[in-house]
Amino acid sequence: MTREVLIKRTMENLNKLPDQKLREVSDFAEFLLNRIDEAVITEGIQKLASDSVAFKFLEEEEELYSVDDLKEKYQ
Repeated sequence: MTREVLIKRTMENLNKLPDQKLREVSDFAEFLLNRIDEAVITEGIQKLASDSVAFKFLEEEEELYSVDDLKEKYQ
């Protein structure tokens, strides 16, 4: 099903809904859009942090601990 057909069918269904249910659908659509926005922002922050030189020194630092230092190992 194409995007246009899906939008048309959804609009037809929305026109049939009572006001209260229409508000619920609207709230849910806003919720989904906010989740997408948050994911985009999170990815952007992760990219900025990974490209940043602020933590570059950690790449050159020697490892202080090894697997042998663990008290418990995740199974």
